[in-house]
Amino acid sequence: MRRSSGFVVLLALAAAVTALVIFPACSTGQDMEFGGPEDVQFATALWEGMDGYHGWPMASDVYEGQSPHGAFLRLYYSIVHINDTPYHVIVKDNFGGEGATMDAVSESPGDFLAAVTVMVHREPGYDPDNMNWFWVKYDADGTISTNEDEMALAGRVAKGMDSGCIACHAKAGGGDYYFTND
Repeated sequence: MRRSSGFVVLLALAAAVTALVIFPACSTGQDMEFGGPEDVQFATALWEGMDGYHGWPMASDVYEGQSPHGAFLRLYYSIVHINDTPYHVIVKDNFGGEGATMDAVSESPGDFLAAVTVMVHREPGYDPDNMNWFWVKYDADGTISTNEDEMALAGRVAKGMDSGCIACHAKAGGGDYYFTND
């Protein structure tokens, strides 16, 4: 059976559109910057490795925060092993909601926990443009948060964008991507 050249072009166009929908990261020739299966797998293992982080000895008091993190924050620091590899981890509990005050959050943090945002210093070569930081945002229950496009907020979140994790933290004094020592 002979096919017309118009049918072949239409078939090729349909295949290309299908590939764009199913494999958006591949369509640009670049790796997905964040939210891919490897990012989700690492973030899931990280959450498991952080179990009990509220008991880590290196923790801040509750302090006033700002957008996008929350009205009040608390930081934790430790080294977490993921797949037998040690990683430096900075955890930020993000508090807010009705009735959230410094005293209320300090007395009952679980009542006001809105999200948990984490920075992990990954191995050399992970993201040398941004000091090899891995970013992830979890809901209060440990579920990996997603953006409006349903992409998991894990990995090189918002790399190359004007706003988001990397753009904001790149402005930290000292070029180390964190503000607590500025």
